[in-house]
Amino acid sequence: MAETQILAAETREKGSKGAVRSLRREGRVPAVIYGDKKSPELIAVSYKDVTTLYQTGTFMSHVLDVDINGKKERVIPRDVQFEPVRDFIIHVDFLRLGKNATVTVDVPVHFHNHEASPGLKAGGVLNIVRHEVELICPADAIPEQLDIDLTGYEMGTSIHISAVKLASNVKPTITDRDFTIATIAAPAAVVSAEASAEAAPAEAEKTDEEKSSDKED
Repeated sequence: MAETQILAAETREKGSKGAVRSLRREGRVPAVIYGDKKSPELIAVSYKDVTTLYQTGTFMSHVLDVDINGKKERVIPRDVQFEPVRDFIIHVDFLRLGKNATVTVDVPVHFHNHEASPGLKAGGVLNIVRHEVELICPADAIPEQLDIDLTGYEMGTSIHISAVKLASNVKPTITDRDFTIATIAAPAAVVSAEASAEAAPAEAEKTDEEKSSDKED
């Protein structure tokens, strides 16, 4: 589990679109904290700070302490809105986390020991079906990443969620099947060559009449 980061914030009043634009010109981003059976709280955060956190790629799956003028709120980001043309952050929604809160998050999958996979050493390709897996877990026990050891995987084999070691209090949201995360697939060139080799005997078995018909088509 990653260390909880602190994001400085300040309260703001609900204002007009002009007031919100003025806030953004000052380098701040309007945001809201909601949840835990409490009233929503309007805040503003530094554009630079929140952009830096977002660019880590794990912003949406990390618990933060939002420091509002000295008062800390434990939250997790739930939505980030972007300006459609220039693609910069214009608003953030944070979910307030109460004691013993459980959250649903997308956690990235990392693969290790590629050189120890016979399938990959033989020219196979790691075909990643899921770059992230959606998990249900305590807010204080969100995995930083899911690690998969590729040692021993042969060509044509699949890697399922059952291959991932999860803590007892961490569960995937999909529970009705052992879903696939990745496969060790044959490269396209190999597949194409095999297909051609299979087609050759079939062509040889055709009668002279059938071959003539193919040419006319």
